[in-house]
Amino acid sequence: MFFRMIKGAFTRQWKKMLMIALTIALGASLATAMLNVMMDVGDKVNQELKTYGANINVVPKTSSVVDNLYEVEEGEDANTAYLLESELGNIKTIFWAFNIVDFAPFISTSAELSSGEEVKINGTWFNHHMDLPTGESLDTGIQNLRTWWDVTDGSWLNEQQAGSENSVMVGSVLAERAGIKAGDTINVNAGGKDYSLTVAGIYSSGDDADEQIYGIMDMVQEMADKDGYLSNIEVSAITTPDNELVIKAAKDPGSLTISQYETWYCTAYVSSICYQIQEVITDSVASPVRQVADSEGAILEKTELLMLLITVLSLVGSALGITNLVTASVMERSNEIGLLKAVGARDSAISGLVLTEIVITGIFGAVIGYFAGFGFAQIIGHTVFGSAIEMKPFVIPIVAVLVVIVTLAGSIPAIRMLLRLRPAEVLHGR
Repeated sequence: MFFRMIKGAFTRQWKKMLMIALTIALGASLATAMLNVMMDVGDKVNQELKTYGANINVVPKTSSVVDNLYEVEEGEDANTAYLLESELGNIKTIFWAFNIVDFAPFISTSAELSSGEEVKINGTWFNHHMDLPTGESLDTGIQNLRTWWDVTDGSWLNEQQAGSENSVMVGSVLAERAGIKAGDTINVNAGGKDYSLTVAGIYSSGDDADEQIYGIMDMVQEMADKDGYLSNIEVSAITTPDNELVIKAAKDPGSLTISQYETWYCTAYVSSICYQIQEVITDSVASPVRQVADSEGAILEKTELLMLLITVLSLVGSALGITNLVTASVMERSNEIGLLKAVGARDSAISGLVLTEIVITGIFGAVIGYFAGFGFAQIIGHTVFGSAIEMKPFVIPIVAVLVVIVTLAGSIPAIRMLLRLRPAEVLHGR
């Protein structure tokens, strides 16, 4: 009898049941999409922010001490020590090696143009290929780190190309002042030696680099008489936002308990990645570029909060829709419910009957909503981040619990109305 009544309800009120299922499906789809995106958004946002430059700077320990004591600005020749170029590959051997997206070494020296103007020449990697100690290979350099540079004349310097040893890129401000164009040959004097340099391209960076020259690492090391040495390394890494544990570790990693240390060391905090880089680069100090690192954490937290608010609001909207639809269904069936009460049916049995119908409808709606939501997540992923959103299995039970809560919450007003129905009044049409 119980199942016949449920079947009859679905047969007679299939339109309302369909609307309830669609309402639940809508809420479940939005919850599924937002939760999947929220679980995967950390890496996506970090990948997007990597286009705005490095978030870790590695310098010699002695230089770091000098900078801190005398507040020497970046760009001043305050380096009293250098890093070893031979240790660069060690960066990709740390625990969080896969989070290191790109890195580029730098060394600088002063040179004099044929016009007598003194300029700064920076040696770096552009699109450098290197073989790692792990047996893997890597292509990295400032072409990946400085994606906001606008090459206004010529092209990026290609250090893989034969004959690029004496090629350089010139900042737009310096190029305009000195009348330099792509393809020109400029003569400079550095370290008492003359060099003829071919201009591969003119770039615009929007900062002090517009008045500088960038060339191949080996050439500038020769100019500075520092073969095999570096002044600093810029690293771009995917990181996790800081918390209280990070603040404690920043003051003194030795103050952490064994459990706290393992948690900190094995989490992709910017400070733990810096610490691990220091372990593999001799006499180095790795520090986060706070403007970038803090922005990453703030943007990620706000993005996740937005996703969470959308999820909550979608579920609240679904609950309100379910309330209206179930209440309308109960009102339509008031004569049937009144008759059941008149022949002795208990309130609990009638409530159970209505809730069973809603739960069955909710299951169909939740299944449809989950798959639709995962489809929405892929649309968001490809539209916003240009890549697919990974399916998170633990989202399934979370969505299931949320659907049950929303369905029951939306049914409460209708159940309360059902309990207040008096058989005599209903059957007499009052």
